[in-house]
Amino acid sequence: MDSDFDLLTSIGNHIRQELESQDEAWKGSPFIWVKSLAPAAKGKLGARLVSAWCAAKGLRIDSSPDSEADLVINGHRAEIKFSTLWRSGVYKFQQIRDQNYEYLVALGISPFEAHCWVISKKILENYVIGHKPQHKGASGTDTFWFEVDPNSPPGWLSGLGGSLDEAFVVLKGLSRKRRKMTRE
Repeated sequence: MDSDFDLLTSIGNHIRQELESQDEAWKGSPFIWVKSLAPAAKGKLGARLVSAWCAAKGLRIDSSPDSEADLVINGHRAEIKFSTLWRSGVYKFQQIRDQNYEYLVALGISPFEAHCWVISKKILENYVIGHKPQHKGASGTDTFWFEVDPNSPPGWLSGLGGSLDEAFVVLKGLSRKRRKMTRE
């Protein structure tokens, strides 16, 4: 046996135990499998979860006609962002761009609960887009991000969701806004 290989194996086992203990909170979670997905796959999963959840709750779901939004929910263009709970106890919603959508639906999955916020583009422009760049340097103005502690969300998210039930009330209210606008 190669002694360097044995040394590397021993180090790897130590690191594995450390990482596995850090994900202890996810043991037994019905969503533990999500943790192993690649970031792009997590993003697609988020859009599929939101789409299926909204459809199951009776909202009209359509595909976006272009890549500027992920879905059309009850006639409103929506961008979907997804995060699992980080070890620090927050969700991080990333890769937010200034594109053609009316609302951003931010879905967060914790080991045994889910959180969701429905945020208008105007509110994003006031607090995120142009304010919280995700990357530094010359290209630091094309993507933005924000984080949410689900136990203490920032004030600007007040009334925009939190629990799935609260987010659904906001989403359902979007259809009433559309109807009011078309009557006027």
